[in-house]
Amino acid sequence: MASAKTKNRFLQGVGASPGIAIGSARITDRSRVAVVEEKVTQAEIPAEVNRFNNALRAAKEELKALKQQISEQKGTEHLYVIDTHLLILEDSMLTLETVGFIENEGVNAEGALKRTLLKFKEFFATIEDEYLRERSGDVETVIERVIRKLVGHSQEPLNTVEGKALIVAHDLSPADILQIDKEKVIGFVTDLGGKTSHSAILARALEIPAAVGLERATADIADGDSVIIDGTTGVVIINPDQETFREYLQRKLHYEYLERELLKLKDLPAETTDGHRILLKGNVEFFEEVPSVKGHGGEGIGLYRTEMLFFNRTELPDEEEQFAAYSTLVRSMAPHAVTIRTLDVGGDKFVTGLNLADELNPALGLRAIRLSLRQPDTFKPQLRAILRASALGRVRIFFPMVSGVAEIRAVKALLEEAKEDLRAAGIPFDEHIEIGIMIEIPSAVIIADLLAREVDFFSVGTNDLIQYSLAIDRTNEHLSNLYEPLHPAVLRSLKMVVDAAHVAGIDACMCGEMAGEPEYLPILLGLGFDELSMNAVSIPRVKKILRLCAKSEVEKIVTKALTYPTAQEVESYLKSEIAAHYSESFD
Repeated sequence: MASAKTKNRFLQGVGASPGIAIGSARITDRSRVAVVEEKVTQAEIPAEVNRFNNALRAAKEELKALKQQISEQKGTEHLYVIDTHLLILEDSMLTLETVGFIENEGVNAEGALKRTLLKFKEFFATIEDEYLRERSGDVETVIERVIRKLVGHSQEPLNTVEGKALIVAHDLSPADILQIDKEKVIGFVTDLGGKTSHSAILARALEIPAAVGLERATADIADGDSVIIDGTTGVVIINPDQETFREYLQRKLHYEYLERELLKLKDLPAETTDGHRILLKGNVEFFEEVPSVKGHGGEGIGLYRTEMLFFNRTELPDEEEQFAAYSTLVRSMAPHAVTIRTLDVGGDKFVTGLNLADELNPALGLRAIRLSLRQPDTFKPQLRAILRASALGRVRIFFPMVSGVAEIRAVKALLEEAKEDLRAAGIPFDEHIEIGIMIEIPSAVIIADLLAREVDFFSVGTNDLIQYSLAIDRTNEHLSNLYEPLHPAVLRSLKMVVDAAHVAGIDACMCGEMAGEPEYLPILLGLGFDELSMNAVSIPRVKKILRLCAKSEVEKIVTKALTYPTAQEVESYLKSEIAAHYSESFD
């Protein structure tokens, strides 16, 4: 363990929740329970199965009690994540796998659970999508809770922490985060975790600065050490010297001042100096992110990813479960619109129950709308659930990875069948619900004019569009330098899409990561996008720049940018224009 006298030790992790926290470290035991696998006799097997079932039941009761406690003390706003963990505990796969190991391999309950966890982790490790890969952490947290019940290992609750402390732990569960009293816990650091873990999402929603994935934080930080957490960059500094302390104190004050100033824009229109209005919306995976969208001035949800309703389970959600989720979301965002994307799985996004075959090239395989069209028995209940939710507020529906007109016509035919089902049953829905498609494949860009005749809006998914256009795997660290949003091919594709949409009289929207990067705003505004959807915390920063821009000026910037032959030249030109005209908005 690091000496308390060692000054200015820098650790690098992942910035999970922005902000700077300065305080005293509080080491919290969240280490994994050491599990010893032991062989059991045939006669002992029933007792081990019984031990497992009792521990499973106790873990469920503990979570339910915690949910009730949090609900009474802090309201129900962020409890969806507890429900997710309860669903994992109730999933038959967890029980079947564990009991199977006990009965077939003759091992004790702890060893069987450990084997089940390893099996889950091996599967999750094969998933390329970072967001879905992080769900492994949810399964591990849930199984760890059951193991603790088996061995009688309790944990100190975080709501007993005194003073203003920075929590340092091997890992923190979403339940831990929900127990935090922000008056006492001003930030946290963990060995494990990633930016898209449930705990990180909750930290951002609750605005608690956090750095995760430091690997050795609990080994390098001693209880009582002075610590600085930069939740934006993921930097953690142990026992800073006076110069470093003053520097980060200034950064903290500057950051908090900017946040206060940005939030003053929350209720102001996203409008340029020459009166051009666009919509700034939020991307959402979980219901608990909705308050953050509203709190940061989002005018609706531009992308609701439905995959998490289907993930981590052996049985697919039925129409009623989906309707309950969609209707809660729609009511919570009223009077603003919610744009719901149909299931985007396949390839590296696996869902048990869909019986997907292994593919040599999953990114180009049976996924997204292709999979939905192949499995109408799964697709139509989702369409009906979305349609039913449309009777409760403003809903738009859009479809991922559309490559041609034939696909969208096939989708519209199934949508009409879903509408007929509801009409026959006397169930209300919005007869004029708007439908759109994600533009994320080069073929869709090339025939954007034809596709625009079939739908009510486009939404560009820049993450995949850039990847497919440039033949770059964005998760490959060796190719990250070639993933270039300002590549001339990307800019020309975006122009083609916007122009085709406007000629057809429909909206051009963007929901990819590019939409939330403030430095790209002059380009996107100049291209003519009508709506940008992004991570909630990005909304005020983008709005600030937008309100300093003139539409006529950024159009000139785009015209010039399109003449450059390389991404580097476009970037250099854009930086010079920002420095000349908008530098104050990037402070």
